[in-house]
Amino acid sequence: MAEKRVTRQEDYATWYNDLVYNADLAEHSDVRGCMVIKPYGYAIWENMRDVLDLKFKQTGHSNAYFPLFIPKSYLSKEAAHVDGFAKECAVVTHYRLKNAEDGSGVIVDPEAKLQEELIVRPTSETIIWNSYKNWIQSYRDLPILINQWANVVRWEMRTRLFLRTAEFLWQEGHTAHATKNEAIAEAEQMLDVYADFAENYMAMPVLKGRKTVSERFAGAEDTLCIEALMQDGKALQAGTSHFLGQNFAKAFDVKFADKEGKLDHVWATSWGVSTRLMGALIMTHSDDQGLVLPPALAPIQVVAVPIYRTEEERTEIGAKFNELDAALKALGIRFKYDDDDNRRPGWKFAEYENKGVPIRLAMGPRDLQNGKIEIARRDTKTKETIDFLNLPEVIKALLDDIQSSLLQRAKDFRSAHTHTIDSYDEFKVAIEKGGFFLAHWDGTPETEELIKQQTKATIRCIPFDMPSEPGKCMVTGKPSQCRVVFAKAY
Repeated sequence: MAEKRVTRQEDYATWYNDLVYNADLAEHSDVRGCMVIKPYGYAIWENMRDVLDLKFKQTGHSNAYFPLFIPKSYLSKEAAHVDGFAKECAVVTHYRLKNAEDGSGVIVDPEAKLQEELIVRPTSETIIWNSYKNWIQSYRDLPILINQWANVVRWEMRTRLFLRTAEFLWQEGHTAHATKNEAIAEAEQMLDVYADFAENYMAMPVLKGRKTVSERFAGAEDTLCIEALMQDGKALQAGTSHFLGQNFAKAFDVKFADKEGKLDHVWATSWGVSTRLMGALIMTHSDDQGLVLPPALAPIQVVAVPIYRTEEERTEIGAKFNELDAALKALGIRFKYDDDDNRRPGWKFAEYENKGVPIRLAMGPRDLQNGKIEIARRDTKTKETIDFLNLPEVIKALLDDIQSSLLQRAKDFRSAHTHTIDSYDEFKVAIEKGGFFLAHWDGTPETEELIKQQTKATIRCIPFDMPSEPGKCMVTGKPSQCRVVFAKAY
């Protein structure tokens, strides 16, 4: 008998962890707080990475790679930056091991202490700007538009696979510009790239907005973000783009000569998304039967399962599916024909449902004889028997429909769980049920912190498209020019 699954309503956290394991996406490592991303999970990340990488290159960016280790003194050069990351840093102090004299194993060699400690990369602004200092002399060297695909370490105490781990994968863009306006335009452009990717590939609607001063990236003058709403009513920050002003240029003395020969510090941005997007993808679409994937990112978009009794039937059905394989691949569709004899069709149906494959095909001898095939959708769990004629075109249209339907379903969910609220007493009750809450705030960090302490809700963003609507702060009654978005968050 199959093990009973925990549902989202019963225990959302357990449901999530079970899904990650059961869908074979990742598992905990023996290294505290770290994860092993398994092949199927990594294939989804590769699809994300490939799409984003192309978008970055289309907007003029190039990839580079910078060291994993950052001298401690670099972090000291930008005060807000070091304050933001000091509590999360892993520090390398020695460079050699030796055998213990008592034979108990290896120990750190006390004589191999580093002259300066090295920080395992929590983010790369400092070491990259130390390089930019040598690359930039005049306006002719600008802009520099660089992206890095890498791993980073932030020593989290409470971890959850993909959402928050001590080590994770990401990309980080770091750009240098001659003018403030160019840098601001870059930060806005890259946020648009992230929002387009979230909606058109992840089928995940996002709010675009600006972080409050207290929620900005450490060392930034402005942080732009995309925020998504998960099925448990919590918000998830899905991507950020930062206008860094001249802070890092001043910290590392990066100047350029303009066309008139005048020296000035360059203007900077940084922006990034991480494997946290994997968690967002899971929680946006999946159900109590397992993973649900949008076709644009699914490693397998269509899987075919033959049903047969004799080797002759297997050969005949296989020949038909091989024809389909060639036709689908010509359309750019990722197809798998599973004729593994060690698993029964029922097991395969359950396995591919669990792994979120958007379309499942099944065919037996009678179907073949009648020119029919069974086609099942993962998103709606519906199936029908259709003619084999024009099947590649039917499948392509169905994949497009699944992609758009998942986005619309997520939009409908967000709309149903977005509330406008004016009373703080009502807010304190309603926030426990989850969702986005549009409320007035007086703009002070003191009120923002009070709300956070009393309700665990934070201001997720000040949305770009929020109309001016003068009102009164729900807490203090002081004037407010527009509503902001509150939610509990991951």
